[in-house]
Amino acid sequence: MLTDESRFALQPEDKRVRIWREQGIRNRPENITEHHAFRGGSIMFWAGISLGYRTDLHIYRRGSVMAVRYRDKVLDPIVKLYAAAVGPTFVLMDDNARPHRAAIVDDFLESEGIARMEWPAYSPHLNPIENLWDALGRAVCRRFPPPATLRDLETVLQEEWRLLDSAVFDHLVTSMITRCTLCMKVRGAHIPY
Repeated sequence: MLTDESRFALQPEDKRVRIWREQGIRNRPENITEHHAFRGGSIMFWAGISLGYRTDLHIYRRGSVMAVRYRDKVLDPIVKLYAAAVGPTFVLMDDNARPHRAAIVDDFLESEGIARMEWPAYSPHLNPIENLWDALGRAVCRRFPPPATLRDLETVLQEEWRLLDSAVFDHLVTSMITRCTLCMKVRGAHIPY
């Protein structure tokens, strides 16, 4: 299972220019709003994907990821169950974020018999779920009107996550062999994903 966390803001800072307007109206000043980084708040969440499967988005309410929260809210109720369903071939991919590498997380995974994929310290574009975050962000940005509150944003994120095409998930999961091969070929430099 390939996993990752991401953060979405009510007013994202991704350098894309957004103009929220009704169809047929083009670039009227009253329809253009400037946005500033993380104004209005943001939502941190986690998800996992594998061939033929995706988890629901897990929202980290009130705060960011910490080792205890990661273990208690993600690993224990979600990953452990999926690992048991898959069986002995299950391997977890999480990156080298501090909460993922904490002793209590290592102890939990070991006690549950959950294997972890070794992950390079620097891995640009290696995790395919990052491509899904971009697709999810684009889908959210196409919404008109845009989410106005964090609750709206959470609802929209959940809806758009469920609407993403399963074939895209499977394609990204199967791209891991190519991604790893390319990453080794360029000795850890950026790869075209």
